[in-house]
Amino acid sequence: MADAKTTKKPSVKKTTKAAEPANVIPTEAEGSKIPRQARNDKNAYVPRLKKLYSDQIVKELQKDLSIKNVHDLPKLTKIIVSSGTGRNRDNKAYQATVENTLKKITGQQPISRLAKKSIATFKIRKNMGAPVGQTVTLRGDKMWEFLDRLVNVAMPRIRDFHGVSAKAFDRQGNYSLGIVEQSIFPELTFEETTTLHGLQVTFAIDKGSKEASRALLEKFGIPFEKEVK
Repeated sequence: MADAKTTKKPSVKKTTKAAEPANVIPTEAEGSKIPRQARNDKNAYVPRLKKLYSDQIVKELQKDLSIKNVHDLPKLTKIIVSSGTGRNRDNKAYQATVENTLKKITGQQPISRLAKKSIATFKIRKNMGAPVGQTVTLRGDKMWEFLDRLVNVAMPRIRDFHGVSAKAFDRQGNYSLGIVEQSIFPELTFEETTTLHGLQVTFAIDKGSKEASRALLEKFGIPFEKEVK
């Protein structure tokens, strides 16, 4: 009998994919990795006022406002810090002072705002010319840190301070606070406060009303002036 012919199959090299480390989670961005420990680290930095809000203030507001659902409580969503340049809009030195102030006290680059309306009396043209103001919008950790510094460091430096006005709430419960001089912020040096200007701080509050928003701001430590009976 003839020997059976044996055919050898072509050898295929098996490629094994290297296993990913257990402490790495792929993100939406292709190729980028974020350590699992960075996401679940219990010792990660949390602003002091933010932690106080989640651990204590929420429960106190539920009791004071008689609201059972946490999602119906007033919640601070953002803080807008702005300053109008007014008649000094063509003064570049004044514009630079305002920009420096907002940048120093918020830690964020301000955005210049142009006029939304044309006013012939003041020689203002819509969306043209020099900026009429500058603004910064704070959210997240920067918002909580700014609020903490404003309440506990800046406000006690206001001269003859008897509390903020209780009449500055709008219909949605947002609150606007006017600051006469920027010198109350310790982040600014004496040379940076030689040209004085005012500031406007607006607290955007979700699910707010005049009573609920005031209760929230008082929990943060903002003192309101006493009503004269």
